[in-house]
Amino acid sequence: MVPIFTKFFYPVLKFLSNGKIQTLKSTQAYVIDFFHLSESEQQEKVKSGRATKVYDRVQWSMAYLRAAGLIISPKRGQYVITEKGREVLASGITELDQKYLCDISPEFKKFLYGKKAANNIEEKNTPATPTELSPSETIDDLVNQINNSLASDLLEQVKKQSPAFFEQLVIDLLVRMGYGGNREDAATVTKMSHDGGVDGIIKEDRLGLDKIYVQAKRWENTVQKPEIQKFRGALSERGAAKGIFITTSDFSTGAQESARNAKIVLIDGTELSRLMIEFGIGVSVKTTYEIKRIDNDYFHPED
Repeated sequence: MVPIFTKFFYPVLKFLSNGKIQTLKSTQAYVIDFFHLSESEQQEKVKSGRATKVYDRVQWSMAYLRAAGLIISPKRGQYVITEKGREVLASGITELDQKYLCDISPEFKKFLYGKKAANNIEEKNTPATPTELSPSETIDDLVNQINNSLASDLLEQVKKQSPAFFEQLVIDLLVRMGYGGNREDAATVTKMSHDGGVDGIIKEDRLGLDKIYVQAKRWENTVQKPEIQKFRGALSERGAAKGIFITTSDFSTGAQESARNAKIVLIDGTELSRLMIEFGIGVSVKTTYEIKRIDNDYFHPED
């Protein structure tokens, strides 16, 4: 398991102790060796998938140590220890955390809590919160919690709608995902094809070179194997090669096995609500937060 975020502070600072200028890449290599991380651990991604946990946590450790005055960055992508950083290591300490950085650096406390908040925090009450996640991971985690709650509420709303509404919702989602060309064509086809276990036919691409047959079930009960077999039969009658079965409930093991033996994709209620959030079906944006970074091209146009 990749160590928690704050565990990275000490090895990052230790690596810079020889006074040589180091890069993020060389520091990351040292940390991997320091923690004896396996290949799979090295490849673990943050929830957003933007970067590996090791890269993200090393990068943020650099930012925290800089804020505390223990390292500096003389040039973009380069890092070197400061005299203050040497003093910390010379003290014999072998582990750093946010509380320690706050204790030795008022600047870091301002960085962590903001100037006004930092002034209201008494030294003896400085929080010693063990932080498992880096700031970017924390944001990803909070967004995930919000979306999980939204997904649950969204699915409840979907279950209250009529079967016809649900079938149209499915088509709207597939069109938003890039299938079917446009909503009007897909909706017309859906209304015309409601028979024999098929609720919709949608183009796999805008040119209509291939078709995907859709079954949409607004159910509470688990979808069993016979329902999948019925859908397979409907596909076979049409000479169809691909199908999507979407439900508001879930699928039994037998149903999943039956679908695996054919080219049928199963989407249960949990996955359906996740896709609706991802592609903006039945939801709207409440608040938007912008996370900005340094524009290196502005400051180093010739690099």
